[in-house]
Amino acid sequence: MTTHDTAPDETVDPDMFIKAFDDPAATARYWDGPRRFVPGLDALHRMTGLLLAERAPSEARVLVLGAGGGMELKALAEAQPNWRFVGVDPAGEMLKLAERQLGPLMERVKLVHGLIDDAPDGPFDAAVCLLTLHFLDPTERTRTVQQIHRRLRAGAPFVAAHSSFPQDAETRNVWLDRYAAYPKAMGADPADTAKARAAVAASLHCLSPEGDEAILRAGGFADVALFYAAFTWRGWIGHA
Repeated sequence: MTTHDTAPDETVDPDMFIKAFDDPAATARYWDGPRRFVPGLDALHRMTGLLLAERAPSEARVLVLGAGGGMELKALAEAQPNWRFVGVDPAGEMLKLAERQLGPLMERVKLVHGLIDDAPDGPFDAAVCLLTLHFLDPTERTRTVQQIHRRLRAGAPFVAAHSSFPQDAETRNVWLDRYAAYPKAMGADPADTAKARAAVAASLHCLSPEGDEAILRAGGFADVALFYAAFTWRGWIGHA
């Protein structure tokens, strides 16, 4: 999930984000947003599937946290016709959108309305969390990563990707400007890009790439490696 319809200058409130994603009008526009704001999003989905397939069995059971909208679920289900999925998200409207987008692929998907604690215990053969962990503060992020780890088989792959960039004051502003410049170059309304920049600056729990990698390790994952970097976005692969 991304925050393109969140107003700037608001303090961090998880319920605020859930309410934003439960807005039917915002949800209807969701599939247009991420591809404009996240460089190489389709390639990220493709790489995620390839990385999971390195260790996941041919009939893997995969946990997808932050699955609302269904973008990664659809990409993974189309790439791996024998995998089954559990998708978890706190926004009911986003889960409805995922169901509509998945269509007949829903035969292999179970959607859960809630957070990581509402996910089945597993064990799962792989897990994914894309464009989601930046909503959580470091303490809750670490706990969530630990709960994902607890639900995985030993050695199972986990792919995480979200907003992550240098956080010292001067460099942070440079990267935020680049974050806004990309969708503008992709044809987004300049006013919308300015609003999105302000929302990220004020309301997301963005960490440095080093801080994010440390959280993955603290959550129990080994062999943590960066595989994706695109302006303010980073993606890692690790193993339980």
